[in-house]
Parts: sequence; structure tokens; C-alpha cells
Amino acid sequence: QFVESGGGLVQPGAALRLNCSASRDVFTVYAVGWYRQLAGMQRELVASVTFDGIARYHGAGAGRFVASRDNVDNMLYLQMNNLQPEDTAVYYCNDLDRVVKSIREGQPSLANWGQGTLVAVSS
Repeated sequence: QFVESGGGLVQPGAALRLNCSASRDVFTVYAVGWYRQLAGMQRELVASVTFDGIARYHGAGAGRFVASRDNVDNMLYLQMNNLQPEDTAVYYCNDLDRVVKSIREGQPSLANWGQGTLVAVSS
């Protein structure tokens, strides 16, 4: 199980760093992804980090977000810069392969999502 934290209410243009923790046996997965879910929308992948620290960015995550990983402390981070109201969403982290498998097999429960952390951007 992954546990997200660090969300909050910020003004447009602000930065925020999200945290994701997991037990060591969970965190040894090859790639962990950051996802977000806007109100009324499906979850979308915004960034991913492989075990050896290679980060990739997807969609809204490109350009303003920086993902990193600390395998010693079993932590994953998402630094979000210049936040805008359209970034308002619940943010999640999860095992990338597990999410893909849940989609391919049509079994959402396989993904075992955590509670997420809410990021609200408003003036």
C-alpha cells in the first residue's frame, strides 16, 4: 500500500511537493507512478520513476513537475511548480505495472489505490 501526503490549498503560481511512502517490500517495484484525478474525470498518469531513478513525464506533468525517488527511505516525491487551478485534483502514487495490469484485466480493484492527497489551487 502506498500512502500519499503533502497536498493542500495553494494560490496560482505556487509550488508544492507531494510525498509517497510505502513499506520496503512494496517499494521495490520497478516503477512507481504519480497519478491525479480531477473532479468527474478518470485518473491520469502525470509522472513515473523507475527503481534506478529515471523519471518520465506524461501529459500535464511535463514541464512543471519533477518526480524523484529515495530507495533508502522508501519515498517518492513529486515537486510541482507554477501550479494552476486546472491542477486541482487528488494525487495518487502507485505501482505502474499493477495499474496497467488492472486496466488490461478489467479489474480496478487490483490497483489497490490509496487515499490520495488533495491539491487545490485557487486564489
